[in-house]
Amino acid sequence: MKLRDYQQDAVNAVLSHFRQHDDAAVIVLPTGAGKSLVIAELARLARFPILVLTHVKELVAQNQAKFKSLGLSSGIYAAGLGRKETEHAVTFASIQSIVRNLDAFTGYYSLIIIDECHRIADDDDSQYMQVINHVRKANPTLKVLGLTATPYRLDKGWIYQQHYHGHVRSEQALPFRRCIYELPLRQLIKRGYLTPPTLVDAPTARYQWEQLPTSYTQADLDEMLAKSPRVTQAICQHVEALAQTRKGVMIFAATVAHAHEISSYLPAEQTALITGNTVTAERDLQITRFKQQQIKYLVNVAVLTTGFDAPHVDMIAILRRTESVSLYQQIVGRGLRLSPNKPDCLVIDYAGNGYDLYQPEIGTPKPNPNSELVQVPCPSCSFANLFWGTTDADGDIIEHHGRRCQGLVQGVQCDFRFQFKQCRHCNAENDIAARQCHQCGERLIDPDEQLKKALQLKDRMVIRCAGMSGEAKGNVLVVTYHDEDGAELTDKFDFSNASQQRLFHHEFCRTITGNAINDSNAELAAGNIPQRVAPDFVIAKQNRKYWRVEMRVFDYQGPYRKANSQH
Repeated sequence: MKLRDYQQDAVNAVLSHFRQHDDAAVIVLPTGAGKSLVIAELARLARFPILVLTHVKELVAQNQAKFKSLGLSSGIYAAGLGRKETEHAVTFASIQSIVRNLDAFTGYYSLIIIDECHRIADDDDSQYMQVINHVRKANPTLKVLGLTATPYRLDKGWIYQQHYHGHVRSEQALPFRRCIYELPLRQLIKRGYLTPPTLVDAPTARYQWEQLPTSYTQADLDEMLAKSPRVTQAICQHVEALAQTRKGVMIFAATVAHAHEISSYLPAEQTALITGNTVTAERDLQITRFKQQQIKYLVNVAVLTTGFDAPHVDMIAILRRTESVSLYQQIVGRGLRLSPNKPDCLVIDYAGNGYDLYQPEIGTPKPNPNSELVQVPCPSCSFANLFWGTTDADGDIIEHHGRRCQGLVQGVQCDFRFQFKQCRHCNAENDIAARQCHQCGERLIDPDEQLKKALQLKDRMVIRCAGMSGEAKGNVLVVTYHDEDGAELTDKFDFSNASQQRLFHHEFCRTITGNAINDSNAELAAGNIPQRVAPDFVIAKQNRKYWRVEMRVFDYQGPYRKANSQH
């Protein structure tokens, strides 16, 4: 079986990586790209025994079937499939079955391949890590490869640290070190390897999601949905009307109670419901009926977002909210597989998630509904970062929410920070959430503690900075901080003094647009003050008749109200 060019590129990337490194690696391929064929080819090329793991029996069977189609023999170890075979060089296994029988896998394995690897948890007690650590006892240089369409988890974040395009996803230790190949969804659709999605605006009947608190429970969700029976009924009527010419409709509900309500409004003889509580035999029966097109509607709650393959699906109805664009892409991906007489897949988002299907994952939730992706070049290494931000009518960046540059410089993350907390002992820049300096280990001053202390002292002055202005007096830059109530504080930086000039650029390195400004004299610095990010608070200490600026608080996120803010 001949691989498509991108599948061969993915295989080549794996071979190249593991010839040079033992680091765990990830391949990112969109749903429907043919991950099982890539797995089969890698298994075929393996010289020593390997394990192919995944979390559901359907994927175990699917991956093994693709390998078998190459004319090669392999084993299956999955209780759900009634087989526990360990004598083959290639074993396709469910993680639940293998973790309960580790003693059956004490031999040498050169490679573990994990399908849908975004499900891995990074603690040693997780099922996948138990298997990996067990197999490593026999082979300390064990290679680990993950495949997924979405290398991001809402509860954990990114599953790998570095990307082969030269950027950093996380500074934390993660299950995978590096993403070695990634294929954009748009490219597959454009080349005809996936079905084009037709995105349709939902009708005016929508749930009042804005009534939910920022952090809501399932009980909160059920209560809100229970107040909207007419909305659910109207949505189901709209789904039915659009589904008249469709073959298979998948509906994604918010909760189990919500799923039952949706099912009650759809034709009973044409509808099946699957939740996490559905018994295995019933689940298998209903999925089979749906795949054989004996029923049209399949309602589910968070159980068919990955590892579910029904190519005839040509309509997706989303009735749930998600903060992750990755999950949104997984849901839509259920309808993008190719199938005869399937010109498109209709996608309707009744929850108003508002994601662009082709949007890359950023790794943090939108700070507010008006946020959009903005490209911010690093002033230090010129890497083009993608952060959440806001723009004006001309498309110019008003602000962005990036913290640290994501660029890689000679294999190490660029140390430039757009937002940071400075250590007063060694001047090192730390993440704004850091409690301890990464360089000297000193405890970092909590801005809330500093503000609270300053407000209690008679010889301290605190202003909420609503803006700042600059004036050049010879080679001295005078910066004036303006309080929203009219009070002012002044700061002076002597540009004839190298250390004073460095201090100014260090404190005010961030700009509104994200573009670096390096002023060589006070006059230039004064003219560019409006382009620089002002502090949120300025603390000054009384020195006889004058106030001397003691601390500038940037990127404040605590309980004290900032200037021009209502609370």
